Order: sequence, then C-alpha cells, then structure tokens
Amino acid sequence: MSKRSEIQLEKDQILAALAAESRYMTPKEIMQSAGLTLKSHIVRDRLKELINEGNASRKGAAKGTKYTITKAYVTAALSARPKIKAEDRGQVTVQLPESAQKVQEYVSAPLTSRHNVGYKREFLDRYQPNRSSYLTAEEKEALQNLGQVDDQVQPAGTYARKILNRLLIDLSFNSSRLEGNTYSLLDTERLIQDGTPAAGKDPQETQMILNHKGAIEFLTEPVDQVGFNRFTITNLHAYLSENLLGNPAAEGRLRTIPVEIGQSVYMPAAIPQLIEECFDSILSKADEIQDPFEQAFFVSVQIPYLQPFEDVNKRVSRLAANIPLFSQNFCPMSFTDVPKRLYIEGLLGVYELNDISLFKEVFKWAYRRSASRYKVIQESLGVPDPLYLKYRDVIKQTVRHMVESRTYKSGVSEKLNQLLDGKVSAKELSEVINAVERDLISLHEGNIARFNIRLDDFRQWSTGWQNPGKG
Repeated sequence: MSKRSEIQLEKDQILAALAAESRYMTPKEIMQSAGLTLKSHIVRDRLKELINEGNASRKGAAKGTKYTITKAYVTAALSARPKIKAEDRGQVTVQLPESAQKVQEYVSAPLTSRHNVGYKREFLDRYQPNRSSYLTAEEKEALQNLGQVDDQVQPAGTYARKILNRLLIDLSFNSSRLEGNTYSLLDTERLIQDGTPAAGKDPQETQMILNHKGAIEFLTEPVDQVGFNRFTITNLHAYLSENLLGNPAAEGRLRTIPVEIGQSVYMPAAIPQLIEECFDSILSKADEIQDPFEQAFFVSVQIPYLQPFEDVNKRVSRLAANIPLFSQNFCPMSFTDVPKRLYIEGLLGVYELNDISLFKEVFKWAYRRSASRYKVIQESLGVPDPLYLKYRDVIKQTVRHMVESRTYKSGVSEKLNQLLDGKVSAKELSEVINAVERDLISLHEGNIARFNIRLDDFRQWSTGWQNPGKG
C-alpha cells in the first residue's frame, strides 16, 4: 500500500470512529474507537487534514481539544451513495410510505454515517401482548381477509398439510434464496421430491434446502408441542442448522458467544443470561398474543433482533412466523418474490433504529403475495376428504408398517385387513383400505417423511413394489 493510501485509510478509520460516536472526542478516545496505534502527533496531523477538508471540526484548546464529524460530511456521504434501482432490489417494486422511506434512506447510507448501537431490552420489554400492537386493527383485518381459507373449521394444521407438497418447495426455496442460496425453484423441486441434488451446487446449499424441508414437516405435524415454546423454537433451529454450523453442539442451543451482523452497526447482546431471559420473554409474549398475524410479525421482528442462536436466526424467524398461520389454517407465508435487499433493509431498520416501519411494509407485501398464490392452489385442490382426516394417524401408521415389513402388491389386501381390524369401523373399512393403497401408490422419496419412513426402508421396499420378482 502506498503512503498516500495508508494515510487515507487512517483518515477513513478516524472518520468512522467519529461517525459512530457522534460526539466530541479526544484524540485518545478516537484512537481507541478506531483501533489505531498511531503516535499522538500523527493523529493530530490526520485530524488537522480532516478539518481542512471540511470533514471534521474541533472545540477547546491544547490538551482539552476535542473533535467531531461535521454535518457537511454526513450530508455529502448520503448524497454520494449509489442510487438503488428497483431492479437491484429484486424483480418487483414495493410502494413505501414516507416513514418506511426514511428508514430505508438511513440504512442505505454508508456505515460511517450510522451510529453504533447495541441491543436495547426496552424495545422488547415495552411490548405488552394484546395492549401493544405492531400492526393496526385495519392491517390485521386486511391480512385475515387475505388469508382465510375453507379449512379454518378443520383441525389445526389441516390446510398446511393439504398443500404440504407445494409449501415444502415454495418456502424452502424462498427462505433459502433470502440467505443467498442459488438453487433455482426447479432445482429445489427436484431435490425435495426426488432427493436429487442440483449439479455444481455447494453442498451447503443442498443441506440448507433439505433442512428447510425437515423443519417445515416438523411444524406441520399434528402434535401438541408445536407452539411458541422452547421445545419448538430450539428444535426448529436444530432442523434448520443441521450440518451447517462449525460447532454441532450449537444446533438447537442458545448462544454463549458474541455475534456480529454483516453490513450493520448493530451489535447484538453478548451476555448469555440476558439472551436466555429475553428469549423466554419473546416466547412468553408471543404465546399470549391473540391475533395470529400480530404473533407472526412479532416473532419476525424480535427473534432476529435478539439473535438468540449463533447463526440461522432469520430462517428460524421466517418459519416461526408460520406457526400461528398453520395452527389457525390461514394461508402460509412462503416469502414468494420478496426482494432480498428490501428484506434486509427492513431488518436493519429494526436492528439500528428499533423502527418497524419498513419491515412491516415488507411483511404485509410478502403475505399478500403468498396468500394470492395459495388461493389459486386452494381452488384446484377441492374439499379435503373427511374420512382421511378422521383416520389420518391410522392410515400413516399402516403405510409405514407396510413399507417397513416389505409388504409388496401381492400381499397388500390380506395384510391390510389384519392391520386395520378393530381400528376402523366395518362400514368404513373398505374406504380406509382404498386410502392406504392410494398413499402406497403415491409414495416417493419426496413425501416419505410424512409417514416417518426411513430412506433405506423406502428404497428397499420400492424395489420390490415396482419389480415383484426382485422383492
């Protein structure tokens, strides 16, 4: 590096320190904040040059002299930043109110012109479930109207399970895309349905998709434990982070180490006890909230803000936002077409300003997009079979048994009558047998997880099912 470049770098570091503190500072304070180890007379020389350039100012005299960044520098930095085109944010344009535009303007500015901030517990503490609200009454009503489907009178999770094959692909693809995953939608479909990884992709990208698949299936299982509790959220993290963290022991555990946010001046909490307390508070408050969309948005804001895990926090929040939507049979939120950059800017507004304005617009837009997609799918699905709903667990257990016991086509009829005897009423037996046979015929590697069937068992059974002579 040339001497001139080295001097400019030192001046940039000094400006960054002044911008982060936004106050008058002594040369010693500036050096500590900037991480510099320069001699005192060199620091004064750099500060003098910055004053002459109009980027810094000072007050006091002799040993009492202090320095700060000038408003002129900040203004120039803001006006000089690259203008973000709509196409750079994604293929869609989101209309933003003035409050959201101001947040976007702030978080789009250079890091040197934004103030360093830490985790503020009061942002969580001042939220009181069912008294506080991030969404207005009108916004909640609009989202509920968008998300209503015919299955809302059915048992919890019925609608999500009904569209599960499509949901697995959409949500896995879009949530992974927001993390920079380069799998295409078709690549994702092949991986989830056929278990075939895309050629030339990083193994981590393949693992990320498969982790989403497992996590979504976990959330859509009809079990009482799924909700805003430690069991659900820590296991959700374990599903999503499997084989992706440097430390396998961190999968499903709250972090005990500091983390940083890339391209942000926000520093999350680093004290394990504080993380534990705030994590429990988030879950407790979320569980108390009565409106499902307020629940979804609350966890979308607070989980990433706390960063309770070493990594994969945003993925956890995106899937956790679907918990109340699944349980109350609303259209799910798959983040279809959400512009990655706009999504990140919305979260930066939460991190650095505790301002939800921009992120709320992204959330509402994302749900409108998702709901319209699943309404179209809903129209093509028809009404769920009430008999299948009644005997769902029996049917799944029977299908799994048939595979694990290597029962092939010639032995199906006799075996089904044995297995279902006493579990199904006589007048419904033939219909349940038909339902089991339909599931057996439809089995493939992309849907066996619903039946808790191991891949090795399925492959061995499939060979005999497709080729009776080789079974």
